[in-house]
Amino acid sequence: MKKKVVLAFSGGLDTSYCALYLAKEKGLEVHTITVNTGGFSSQEETALQNRARLLGAASHQTVNIETTYYERCLRYLVYGNVLRNGTYPLSVSAERVFQAMAIAEYARNIGAHYIAHGSTGAGNDQVRFDMIFHILAPEMEILTPVREQKLSREAEIAYLKAHGIELDWQKTEYSVNQGLWGTSVGGKETLRSDLPLPEKAYPTPVSESAPRKITLHFAAGQFQGFDGQRFRHPVQAIKALNELAAPYGIGRDIHVGDTIIGIKGRVGFEAAAPMLIIKAHQTLEKHVLTKWQIYWKDQLANWYGMLLHEGQYLEPVMRDIEAFLENSQPLVTGNVFVRLHPYRFEILGIESPNDLMDAEFASYGEINLQWDGNDVKGFAKMLANQTRIFHAVQKKREKRS
Repeated sequence: MKKKVVLAFSGGLDTSYCALYLAKEKGLEVHTITVNTGGFSSQEETALQNRARLLGAASHQTVNIETTYYERCLRYLVYGNVLRNGTYPLSVSAERVFQAMAIAEYARNIGAHYIAHGSTGAGNDQVRFDMIFHILAPEMEILTPVREQKLSREAEIAYLKAHGIELDWQKTEYSVNQGLWGTSVGGKETLRSDLPLPEKAYPTPVSESAPRKITLHFAAGQFQGFDGQRFRHPVQAIKALNELAAPYGIGRDIHVGDTIIGIKGRVGFEAAAPMLIIKAHQTLEKHVLTKWQIYWKDQLANWYGMLLHEGQYLEPVMRDIEAFLENSQPLVTGNVFVRLHPYRFEILGIESPNDLMDAEFASYGEINLQWDGNDVKGFAKMLANQTRIFHAVQKKREKRS
């Protein structure tokens, strides 16, 4: 009997080559799997299944993990207001880890001998996939034909054609990867440091120009909906908000960061809903959390985003950070008022029953009801005491020298 290999399958050129090569040259029984984290429609899923069969796959499986992806990852990115280098909402790096975990589980369930992916040797994804497979399926050998053979695009196409696979492999000008938490865009401009992506590179055309005010609803830190409409699950709320805001060109940017393999990388993205949700959530937190809650959340959330980006989701410290982030959220409830404009948005304000700007206690710069001027005199004197002593000692030292 042939040995089984499970192949992570996107339907693109690299994974199509892998499917045929593993069956024809390695004599393996190929089982392809596509893990949907919000980037495939039902029509696209059907097309992928048909393509896998054409390439000789013994079976094809599509797994939708949108809800799991949100519950186990995205909500913590919102709790932590996570933006890589203050810019990027981890659109691709987060979903790759969850795709790898689902693939490893499927491979073990069907008793596969090997597990394969189509990554080249030039990017982050090879590390993310390999790491998860080593942790969750250490008994399986990892096969990466494109990486191992260092194949060119032309060589892959020639191999497929030689075996009667005539598909349209016309290389598009831009590489687009769509998911629930944003869409990444790569092109010739992102390979250099001095050029922006042109308008045509972004998958959602800008068609809205009239400013629009909307109200975002949060309950215990989770995005529930907008303009009075509350959705059954945050996944539906995220999708609906993205449909509304993406035509404004909101959430477009270029991220420059450090890759896992030690080189600088540049990638464009559009992430209307993630950017609106994170910035609105962050504003609400400024009103309802204390100074030290916000400070320590920022430190831990930065680590969480970095470790997730580098494929370290299964490191136990991630569960510890998640527990901290979740514990900070019960009071993060209320509405955030936002105005949408072409290519930008404004956070107008918030309302919350937990707002610490309660006029019952004080109004900044106007009046306070909790202390008087003498209290402030003593407080300021005590607060300055150690620094005052430091400067006095330094003056003595200077005189001695």
